[in-house]
Amino acid sequence: MLLAIDAGNTNVVFAIYDGDRQRGIWRTATDPKRTSDEYMVWLTHLMALKGLKPVDIHGAIIASVVPGATFNLKRLCKDHFGCEPVIVGQPGVDLGAKALVDRPEEVGADRLVNTVAAAATYKTPLIVIDFGTATTFDVVDADGNYRGGVIAPGLNLSLEALQMAASKLPRVEIQPPAEVIGRNTIACMQSGIFWGYVGLIEGLVSRIRAEYGEPMRVVATGGLAVLFAKATHVIEHTDNELTLRGLLLIHKRNTVQ
Repeated sequence: MLLAIDAGNTNVVFAIYDGDRQRGIWRTATDPKRTSDEYMVWLTHLMALKGLKPVDIHGAIIASVVPGATFNLKRLCKDHFGCEPVIVGQPGVDLGAKALVDRPEEVGADRLVNTVAAAATYKTPLIVIDFGTATTFDVVDADGNYRGGVIAPGLNLSLEALQMAASKLPRVEIQPPAEVIGRNTIACMQSGIFWGYVGLIEGLVSRIRAEYGEPMRVVATGGLAVLFAKATHVIEHTDNELTLRGLLLIHKRNTVQ
């Protein structure tokens, strides 16, 4: 079985695959100070609930955008699961896709993994929108290569900044308001946050398509993908397993059969 780890700025996601079948998926808050032993205590309890044991794991792969967390995740794989993990972005790891940008080494591992999975699943060229700590718009060309994109502040990050800067504004839930024109403070905030973000999505997708010069499908992933897919016609597919499926594909590509 394969242990796939996606370490983002907010959460670290662990998933176990038996071939192509997912056997379990768990999340924990990202904390660079968390040791490999702490991960192991937490993870083995959750694995046991699915009838899984550490000895069942024979391979591992890590995509991390948090360098401080990567070391202990590698130690987790080596010391507790007895396997050397494939690290996305390290020399010698074949993604099956190229980063055709000015500085390929600066592209986040998650964006490369999403490129691999999207190209394998959907007809290219396409735009991948990932709703995470930041919201990223990534361009995948007809050959399945990463061609660049856009990084925008994530919705929760934007909301937190608004609340910190304006002392009289309350905390509000992210949800589509019944009307665009709010008649109280909470409704006004929800409208600005939600419909403002829909405008950002539609505006950037339109500009990317116009600049690229070809029809492009749009795939969304991340926790808020479903919410926004219901509010705009530009998102054609939602796929919350995209990153993990990309890790599975990359591990297969880099494992001697």
